[in-house]
Amino acid sequence: MQDIKVDSYGIKIMLPKAIQYLVRINSLPCIKANILKQEMLSLGGDVAVARDALTGKAKKTDCLLMATLSQFNRLTEKLNKQPFGLDRLAHDLSDSLTNYQKDEFNLNLGRYKLALRQDRTYIMGIVNLTPDSFSADGLYRTAYSVKRIVEFVEKMVDDGADIIDIGGESTRPGAEPIPVKEELERTMPIIKKIARKIKVPISIDTYKPEVARQALDNGASLVNDITGLNNKMAKIVSKYKAGVVIMHMKGNPRTMQNNPVYKNLIDEIIEYLDKALSEAVAWGIDRERIIVDPGIGFGKTLEHNLEILKRLKEFKVLGRPILVGPSRKSFIGKILNVGPQERIFGTLSACVLAVKNGTNIIRVHDVKEVKQALRVAGAIINC
Repeated sequence: MQDIKVDSYGIKIMLPKAIQYLVRINSLPCIKANILKQEMLSLGGDVAVARDALTGKAKKTDCLLMATLSQFNRLTEKLNKQPFGLDRLAHDLSDSLTNYQKDEFNLNLGRYKLALRQDRTYIMGIVNLTPDSFSADGLYRTAYSVKRIVEFVEKMVDDGADIIDIGGESTRPGAEPIPVKEELERTMPIIKKIARKIKVPISIDTYKPEVARQALDNGASLVNDITGLNNKMAKIVSKYKAGVVIMHMKGNPRTMQNNPVYKNLIDEIIEYLDKALSEAVAWGIDRERIIVDPGIGFGKTLEHNLEILKRLKEFKVLGRPILVGPSRKSFIGKILNVGPQERIFGTLSACVLAVKNGTNIIRVHDVKEVKQALRVAGAIINC
C-alpha cells in the first residue's frame, strides 16, 4: 500500500482487512457457540463448530473462528452487547488478538532494561557450574578455578551473550536434587566476581528461594525458575524488582521423562503458563518483568519438542516474551544420533527456526555460533 502511495489514513483503515486469523476457543457452551457463529456470519466471517452443537446433542463444543482482524474487532463490539457471559468472551478474545500482534517488549530486569524487538533476538549464555551437566559442559569448581570460569563468562559476553545464566544444580532427566548449601557454594563466588566485570544481566537458574535471594543480593537481576514459580520465590522476585522466567515442566527432573503424556500439548502448556502468569502478578510481580518458557525437554518427548518449536507463535497469546532452550538437547541427539558435544549444527537449526517462529530470547551453550546464525537468518527474515 505504501508502494502504490495509498493515503496513510487509508492504510490504517484497510490494513486490518488484509490480516486473516484463525482463533480456536475450547469447550464453549453451545448456546454461546451458536450466537458466536451467527454474529460472525453477519460480518462475513465464519465459525466452525461440532456437528452435534448444531443439532443440540452436545452441551459444549470447540470453535474455530475464521475472519480478518477487522471482522474480529467488529465481532468483539457486538459480543459486548450479548448475554450469557459473551461480553467476557469478547474481552478475552480482544486480549488474545492484541497479545498475538505484539512484537516489542520493554523488559524490566532490575537495573537493566532490555528492548526486545521483532528484528532483535536476545541470546542467553548458559554457564553450568555442575559436574553432571547433560551437555558435557559443566564447569565444576574442583576442575576449574574461579578465574577460569570468569574468563569463560567474559568470552561468552564478547561473543554476543546478552544475558548470562548461572546454574549450580543439574536439571537433566533423572537428576537428583542437591542441598541449598552446595548450590550456594557453586554459584555465589562466580556471581560475585562476574557482577563486577560484565555489563549484561545475570540470571540465576534455580528453583530454590534462598539461592535466588542470595544471587539477587550479589548482582543477579533475573531468576530462571524451571518449576513455574511458587509463592515464596515470587515474593523474593517482587521484593528485589527482578525479572523472572516462568517455565513449564511436567513432573520433576527425576521423573519428567517417564512417558510424558498430553491430551493437547500446546493448549495444556499455554493454560499452565497463563495461570502461572496471573499468580505471579497477584503475588506482586509486574508483568513487564516476566518471561515465559514452554520448557523444551522438560517432560516432553521428541515429538512434543518438535511440535512446540513448530507452533511457538501460539504462545504469543500470553503477551510476554518467549524464551526457549533447545541447545544440545536430547531431541537433537535422537534425530542426528550424536552425543551432546556434536549437536551444534542441530542446535543452530533449532535456534533459527525458533526465532522465525516467534521466540524473543534463545538460551544456548554455543553463543558465537548461534549469534552468527541468527544474524544471517535475521537479515533474510527482516529484509
